[in-house]
Amino acid sequence: MKFVDEVTIEVIAGKGGNGSASFRREKFIPKGGPDGGDGGRGGSIFALADRNLNTLIDYRYARLHRAKNGENGRGSDQYGAGADDIILKVPVGTVIYDAETGEQLFDLDRHGEKVTLAQGGAGGLGNLHFKSSTNRAPRQFTYGKPGEHKHLRMELKVLADVGLLGLPNAGKSSFIAKASNAKPKIADYPFTTLYPNLGMVRTSASRSFVIADIPGLIEGASEGAGLGHLFLRHLARTRVLLHIVDIYTMDPDIDPVAKVAADIEAIAAELKLYDEALYHKPRWLVLNKADMVEDVEQFKQALCQHIGWEGPVFTISALSGEGTEQLIYALQDFVDEVKAAENYAADKAAGVLTHDDPRFDPNRQAAEALEDDPRFSNVAEQNASKLEPRYDPNSPAYDPRLDPNHPLYDPRIDPDDPNA
Repeated sequence: MKFVDEVTIEVIAGKGGNGSASFRREKFIPKGGPDGGDGGRGGSIFALADRNLNTLIDYRYARLHRAKNGENGRGSDQYGAGADDIILKVPVGTVIYDAETGEQLFDLDRHGEKVTLAQGGAGGLGNLHFKSSTNRAPRQFTYGKPGEHKHLRMELKVLADVGLLGLPNAGKSSFIAKASNAKPKIADYPFTTLYPNLGMVRTSASRSFVIADIPGLIEGASEGAGLGHLFLRHLARTRVLLHIVDIYTMDPDIDPVAKVAADIEAIAAELKLYDEALYHKPRWLVLNKADMVEDVEQFKQALCQHIGWEGPVFTISALSGEGTEQLIYALQDFVDEVKAAENYAADKAAGVLTHDDPRFDPNRQAAEALEDDPRFSNVAEQNASKLEPRYDPNSPAYDPRLDPNHPLYDPRIDPDDPNA
C-alpha cells in the first residue's frame, strides 16, 4: 500500500430540515390548531482514530465529503428524519489543521478517539412551537440551519518511541531489520528507504517499544534537498533519536574521524534548521560498521573528543548484529523511564495522586526510612508499637482523628503529641 502522510479535504455537513406550518383538519374538528412538525438535523462529519490504518491514502483522491440534509417537517406532528452522520477513519497520530488559517484543531493520538470535523445544522421549528393564548393559529415556522463547511489539512505523524537519523546508506534500515520485525528494503544505493518504516522491538513478554526509520538526510534537507525533510515530522513524537553513522571509509587518504565528525555535524545542523524542538530531543550516537574498524574504542574516543560529544555512544554492526542487543536493552530502559515520568505527570495534573494513595503516605514513607536505617531500628520498632494501635480501627486505642480515611480526620493534630 502506498504511504501517504498529508492530504487536504473538504467537509460539508448537512443542512437541517425546515419546520412545517400545518393545521389539523379532521371531520367535526374544523379548527384543530397547528400541527406542523420540526425539521430533522443535518448529518455531521466525524474523524475516528483507528490503529489498523497506517496511511491517509483513502483521502488522496476522495477529497470532498458531504453529509446529507435533514428532512423537512410535515403535518400531523410529523418530525423530519435526521440525516446519517459520516465517520472518516484515520490512522492514530493524525493531526488535523484548518487549511485556511493553519490552526491546529485536533491531535488524534489515541485509538478510538473521535472528534467532530463539521457539525450538522439544527432542524427548523414547526408552527406548533409558536402557539400561544393570543395566537391560536400561527403560520410562523423556521428554516433549518446550514451545516458547517470547512477545508481541512490532515497530517500523519507516526507514533514511535525511537527515531532513526542519519545519512543515506548509514545502516538505519539494516538496524531496524535486525532489531525488530520490520522488513524494509535494503540495498547499497542511496535513498533505498522512500517512506517511513515502523518496527516493533519486544525485549520481553511485557516490554516493547517502536522504532521509526525515515529516508536519509543530506546537507540542505531543511531547504528541501533529498527526501528526509518530507518525513522529519514523524520524529516529532519520539522520545529519543538514534543518530546512526557509517564509520568505515574505503579511501585511505581521508581522515575517518574528520569525515564522520563532518557527517554528524551536518545532520545536527539540518535538524536544528528544521525544528529547534527536534534538535533538543535526547540524541544518542550509534557508530555502525564497527567490525570494519581495527581499534573501534580508540576511534570512538577520538571522535567524541573531536566533536565534543557528551551523550551516550554505542558501537554496533547492523549487519552481523554485534552490539545491537546492548543498545536495544538500553533503549528499552530509557523509554520505560520516560513513559513512567510522563504517566506520573499526567496523573498528577489530573489530580489522581492524593494523600490517600499509600505510595505517597508520609507516615508510611517515614516508617520505611526508619526501618531501612540500622541506626534507628529500635526506634522504628518502638514507634510502630506505639502508633499502630492508634491507626488500627480494630484497636481500642484507635483515634479516628488521625485516620485520613475517616470523616473525623483532623490534619492539625500532631500524632507525636501525647496530649492529642
